[in-house]
Amino acid sequence: MQKTYPSNATYASSFTKDEFRQALGMFATGVTIVTACSPEGKLVGLTANSFNSVSLDPPLVLWSLSGNSASLEAFSKGSHYAIHILAADQKDMALQFASKIPDRFLGMPYTLGTSGVPLLQGAAATFECLNRSRYTEGDHVIFVGEVEKCSHRAGASPLLYHGGKFYTEHPL
Repeated sequence: MQKTYPSNATYASSFTKDEFRQALGMFATGVTIVTACSPEGKLVGLTANSFNSVSLDPPLVLWSLSGNSASLEAFSKGSHYAIHILAADQKDMALQFASKIPDRFLGMPYTLGTSGVPLLQGAAATFECLNRSRYTEGDHVIFVGEVEKCSHRAGASPLLYHGGKFYTEHPL
């Protein structure tokens, strides 16, 4: 029999937030940039490594964003966003979109997709998504996107993140 817990229950942890963050850092992830256009027409974008596939039918993906993010309102209210899986040669782009600079798109080549969201050039893969649903869990909001269009750059090596550092693939 599976034990269930109330969704509002809290439990004491035997570890600190820093220990938890360090342990999570041992999971190598890809690096993505999520972009959108706010209802006022401002371009928004940020680096995220919390990306995952959800379903093939319908085609669904997810990513999460801190509830404290300045971009939360734009992503929550917008009808669409794009998720870009970065290639190994896009480390500088990842750093720029992770920074606090006011215009993260400065000097970045992009076009506008069919839904009006910015599509960054050169990504290993791009997913144009309908902003299907959102779920608040803990200190983050989980966004589920329905993929309306996707593309990929054949032969591109991925940009990876592990233990606080960037890497690229090395076949075993």
